[in-house]
Amino acid sequence: MPSSLLRSLFTTPGPSVAVSIAAGYVAAVQIENGRNRTAVCGHARAALPEGAVRPAVLGPNLADPPAVADAVDDVLGQLPSRPRRIALLLPDGAAKVSIARFATVPTRAADMEEMIRWQVRKTVPFSVDDAQVAWSRGRLTTGGEQEFVVVLARRAVVEEYEQACVAAGTHPGLVETLSFSLMHTAVAHGAGDGGVDWLLARIGPASSTLAVVRGRHPLMFRTVMADGEALGDLVHQTAMYYEDRLGGGGFSCALVAGDATALDGVDAAQRVIADRLAVTVEPIAARIAPLVPEDACLDPVALGDIAASIGVLLPEPKAIRT
Repeated sequence: MPSSLLRSLFTTPGPSVAVSIAAGYVAAVQIENGRNRTAVCGHARAALPEGAVRPAVLGPNLADPPAVADAVDDVLGQLPSRPRRIALLLPDGAAKVSIARFATVPTRAADMEEMIRWQVRKTVPFSVDDAQVAWSRGRLTTGGEQEFVVVLARRAVVEEYEQACVAAGTHPGLVETLSFSLMHTAVAHGAGDGGVDWLLARIGPASSTLAVVRGRHPLMFRTVMADGEALGDLVHQTAMYYEDRLGGGGFSCALVAGDATALDGVDAAQRVIADRLAVTVEPIAARIAPLVPEDACLDPVALGDIAASIGVLLPEPKAIRT
């Protein structure tokens, strides 16, 4: 079984369109890859009825599948060309991320998957036999152990999002979560250069995610639902874990992103992180400006959608691709 959340049908070249399905909206981004650069050639967004998508690792996620399918159809119809195949981005709350560590790494893919499933079986509230599992090689610890970043999602949950796309006339051949795609975007635009530590924060109406990254390798990844702990507490706990358990020596920067319904939350997150960590905090959307036509005049909402979606479409390196 390949290490992807979905059976991938893509061969080179990969998809040129990514569709994000999140609580409250569906967004699409289309790129064109030239000889020397990648550029955004289309983007669209459609609001969802309240409660249509309820991200969760357990139970149904799509309370109104026809509304979600209609929104996917809407955004695809606004792109310069309608794709037959897409990359699909799930909300962070629909999957579980774990860090697995091994002293010895098997050479056979089947053995690797068996070891990973056994290692993470107690970290998820569902049977790993019912999950689609993806992993990528992480850092090598000072003790010589190899870490792997593991993403798990129940097959039934992934299939809900897939079917909404199929109903809209397109096939999702690659699946990833929004924050991992955002992490790809950040890495491709300078975050982690030189192997430094940095922080990624994605703020949404349904959940927020903080990731501690060393170079291109996630060391810690945590998603909390909106009705959970306060952002300040999450930042504080993340900083303490980073300092005490990961031996962190300080972040080079913190990159923050959010969607349209969380713009106030993004501003608040920037202030909280800057106050707690005494580090430069910037919106990641500013880093993708070179990919957008100068006459596009995009607002922060559109730039945020593009920043979160484009990472899954970018070419190598894919150190954290799931």
